[in-house]
Amino acid sequence: MASPTSSPVDLSLALVMGHAGGVQWLTILPVAIGLGCGALLMMLRHSTRVHPFIAIPGLFVMLVVDALLLAHVASAGPVTMMMGRWLPPFGIAFTVDMTGALLAFAATLVAFAGSIYALGDINQSGRRYGFYPFLMVLMAGVSGAFLTGDIFNLYVWFEVLLISSFGLLILGSEREQIDGALKYAVLNLIGTTLFLITVGYLYAVFGTLNMADIARKAGELRETGPLMTLGALFVFAFGMKAAAFPVNFWLPASYHTPRIVVSALFAGLLTKVGVYALLRVMVMLLPVEREALSLVIAIAAALTMVLGAMGALAQSDIRRFLGFVVVSGIGYMLAGAAIAGTAGLSAAIFYALHSIVLMTALYLLAGEAARRGGSYRLESLSGLWAAAPVFGGLSLALFFAGSGLPPFSGFWPKAMLVKASLDIGAWWLAGAILLSGFLTTIAFGRVFLLAYWRPSVAPEAGEGTVDAGGAAVTVGVQAAASVARAPVATMLPIVLLSALIVWFGLFPEPLIDLSQRAALGLADPSAYLQSVFPAGGQP
Repeated sequence: MASPTSSPVDLSLALVMGHAGGVQWLTILPVAIGLGCGALLMMLRHSTRVHPFIAIPGLFVMLVVDALLLAHVASAGPVTMMMGRWLPPFGIAFTVDMTGALLAFAATLVAFAGSIYALGDINQSGRRYGFYPFLMVLMAGVSGAFLTGDIFNLYVWFEVLLISSFGLLILGSEREQIDGALKYAVLNLIGTTLFLITVGYLYAVFGTLNMADIARKAGELRETGPLMTLGALFVFAFGMKAAAFPVNFWLPASYHTPRIVVSALFAGLLTKVGVYALLRVMVMLLPVEREALSLVIAIAAALTMVLGAMGALAQSDIRRFLGFVVVSGIGYMLAGAAIAGTAGLSAAIFYALHSIVLMTALYLLAGEAARRGGSYRLESLSGLWAAAPVFGGLSLALFFAGSGLPPFSGFWPKAMLVKASLDIGAWWLAGAILLSGFLTTIAFGRVFLLAYWRPSVAPEAGEGTVDAGGAAVTVGVQAAASVARAPVATMLPIVLLSALIVWFGLFPEPLIDLSQRAALGLADPSAYLQSVFPAGGQP
């Protein structure tokens, strides 16, 4: 029997002895708010009328927290919170740098806008199916992915957002939704399974899951460890999650099936998490392997953007059209990852922020156009400009932004990417960017001419219109009542997001500066590592 010892235990060798500061708590509050509100809404599942009055303020509070976190990171650098007081790399870390803070803020912003739009788009049946609880859990997963400093927990947050997205995708259990959900689920489950296998392989090689610790050890293990294999597996897994060529076919086959606000949130958020994971892992953790795979990533980027634009040209349904626009946009971000350096990475981050806001706004705009015009199909839509010139002008501004034309926000990251491509001699990649932009401009012009500029045509016999909840109703008195329903709830988010697009197009300098600072943090993660492993040995 062991005798008790009088020697004191030095807990500082294993635990963080200092108290966590208020700023450190900000790193986990977005996740806590999302999960907490989601749990509360599930407990109130029989009182769905109160769901918006909990979810919308909850998202607003989350937005304020993300803004405070972004302001702190911008002024003081990355911040780390260790779970359970364990010292790194043993404890689970939440580490927030400029890239994660920017994307988390943008994601919560569009989710907040979507929650307001849902007041007019999600009917009582949709609320009973759990729209607002799923939305809050989705935001917990998205926020966790952007803020975590542990690569296994990156996988965990992928799973959280994936599970909640399944619920949102089949909201209403219509036949088309089930078909889209099947394609979405199969490909995403394959991608997350590959991600998990790669994480297990990485742990076997490094013996750690802390991102900062992996970045420190990569140089030592490069000669003996299979880091190129790990890099290739990560690129494929994240490329599948981001809907990059050649595994991008699941997105246009599924994003047109759910309610339009769900499609808007998916287009704005989910693929960006895949791109973020690719930038975080390949640029910060495995930079040498990224350099070796840069040509493969660049070719995938070029094919993704050009084939996405060509697919958009061939569509007659606005929702399918926008799905291919999302795919094409992924190519631009991958091009930035392939070019790397401050120029390429800042362009990719700028484009990601632009795309989060723009694609959400475009899908919400499509829902309003269908509500006004009675259909999502271009052969049935017409006369929107004459019927609502202000709405038509707003649509034209977003179409210009989606095409990358000045003076809107889409122009600047594309110009940055073209310059960065030419600077490294990748003229063919610059040509692909310009060609994709040209084709996208034609595709948006086609939509505008048919749905807006073309004189009104009478609806075909038996054709229906689209109500605020996404269901079909008969053209006539019901259609007129539908068009008049909840204009403020549906138009306010579109106007606010459009104002951001115009603002950052006219005054891009602040966003360019933030994107460049975020790119520097990825390319040179010394501040990130210092946040996790400070000089004193504990955060």
